Amino acid sequence: VTVWPCLLALSATWDPALVRRVSRGIAVEFQTKGANTVLGPGVNVQRVARAGRNFEYLSGEDPALGSKLVAAYVQGVHDVPGMMAVVKHFAFNQQETHRTTETSMVDSVVAWEMYYPPFEAAVRANVSGVMCSYNEAGESSTHTCESAQLLSEDLKTKMGFRGFVVSDWWAAHSPDALSAGLDVVMP
Repeated sequence: VTVWPCLLALSATWDPALVRRVSRGIAVEFQTKGANTVLGPGVNVQRVARAGRNFEYLSGEDPALGSKLVAAYVQGVHDVPGMMAVVKHFAFNQQETHRTTETSMVDSVVAWEMYYPPFEAAVRANVSGVMCSYNEAGESSTHTCESAQLLSEDLKTKMGFRGFVVSDWWAAHSPDALSAGLDVVMP
């Protein structure tokens, strides 16, 4: 088992070619273990310094940097025949504290200018899947994996995503998630 650098350290290189080489290496290792999917990269833009998973996000604090690097990561995984990349955690997953009950209030302008660009770049790079997150979002406090606005409208219609949407483990809370745009419920 290889100990790969965390994605935040990789993002600090500002080097898309290096990111592509590393993600290709990760994909080869996953494939030799019998997997066909890399659940990554994580691309949430970091807004809470003490968030427990900042180390695993490729964007750091910069959506432009994240956009550039996520495309390289996805391409590196897809360089390995039969391998798929799943970008995560859509959307507004900013903290671990109370992550299943926290509601992220983000208006449309901020969403499209700050939080969505890395996901849009992943879609343009033909990412295979998108993993939705645990948190709730919007005025209605709808879980992201059950939000038709996020999954069907923003991701699939406006961004043009054509792959599959998978929940994070136990992040889907009702059958309504499937009609909202979720394709695969985990576990």
